[in-house]
Amino acid sequence: MWFMERQLSASEAATAKVAANDRPGVVLVGCGGMGTVDALNAANYGDVVAVCDVDAERAAAAAAKLTVEGKAAPQVYRDFRQMLGRSDVQIVLNGTPDHWHTLVNLGAVRAGKDVYSEKPLTLTIDEGRRLVTETRKHGRVLQTGTQQRSSQRFRMACELVRNGRIGRLQDVKVWLPAGLREGPFATAAVPASLDWDFYQGQAPRVDYVPERSHVKFRFWYDYSGGTTTDWGAHHIDIASWAIGQTAPVKVEATRIAEPIPGGFTAVSDYEVRFAYRNGVRLTVATTRDDDIFGRVANPQGQRNGLRFEGTNGWIWVNRSELRASDPELLRTPLAADALRLPVSNNHMENFIDCVRTRRDPICDVEVGHRSAMVCHLGTIALRTGRALTWDPEAERFTGDHAAEGNAQVAREMRAPYDYSFVA
Repeated sequence: MWFMERQLSASEAATAKVAANDRPGVVLVGCGGMGTVDALNAANYGDVVAVCDVDAERAAAAAAKLTVEGKAAPQVYRDFRQMLGRSDVQIVLNGTPDHWHTLVNLGAVRAGKDVYSEKPLTLTIDEGRRLVTETRKHGRVLQTGTQQRSSQRFRMACELVRNGRIGRLQDVKVWLPAGLREGPFATAAVPASLDWDFYQGQAPRVDYVPERSHVKFRFWYDYSGGTTTDWGAHHIDIASWAIGQTAPVKVEATRIAEPIPGGFTAVSDYEVRFAYRNGVRLTVATTRDDDIFGRVANPQGQRNGLRFEGTNGWIWVNRSELRASDPELLRTPLAADALRLPVSNNHMENFIDCVRTRRDPICDVEVGHRSAMVCHLGTIALRTGRALTWDPEAERFTGDHAAEGNAQVAREMRAPYDYSFVA
């Protein structure tokens, strides 16, 4: 296929030539499922020398999975700050829950480490601007784990849209798996392996509830933004890539289902509508035809993914398929002078190459911040129930209800887990 041949050629040309013994030291912070997967991927390029988690059982399990025959097992830590001064560490993998992303990332770049951080890059918009500033100040490489930018399928869809293959782009429609709507939940005794105060970090202190930790943290606004910032971090990032603008200027939202009192606080079912300066409309809505992990729940229903609609046709893309209103829209090669998007065919490899070359990776800190910003705008619209106007340059709300929106651009951080924690 014309697109695959061109992209593979470009990717091979961009890959740095590296000596066989050039293996950076890697540490993992946050030993859940995605963090451990990231570390296993990174182990193809570097040596995982330490792991860290506030849950001792998870840290031990990750260390066992990452132990390489003939080498010492990764050292286990409870406090990530204790690892950052190690001279044998060049890379920090951040697989923590969302509310810990920024402090871990700030501590790492200030310690002179490069970072691969899970998405969404931040908990708030204000955190994103701070992280961009610090990452640039210290000259570090940061890759955001929105790995769909390293997919040929998504890149092809965006290149075709950006080059007018479907005419003038008018609407982008994104479907995300709906969140969980459950509760109320009972408190319980804190597991002996878990440092519950450290886990809560900057969030308000509450009694332990099992459903607040590990996989289900994403359904609490204390720690995340629901599926708007979870799956939304992936698909909204691709929408931003295709639209080609940093952020919308207007946002409003409809809550389709209200959270159950005493249960998950993030809105589970919703529709969010964004407007851009170039006239493009972005609609983000939930579907229950895929589960929260993106697995097909109803093959006849509306899958999660993106549909780009233009004056001359449409393109649909998700992780399993790429379709168009006319198959020729996909078959016909772009002109030699067409706009080309950056090429990456392996997200972790792209990061490691950039650690070696000091180039910006495909999802660098600014990309991660800007894409997370759109997700956070959607969450703020859902929480306030207001139609809001956004200034992308100032990163502030203006006009009607601006005060309500701006009150959520940053959050109060519980001491000692504020910015001084990694000063």
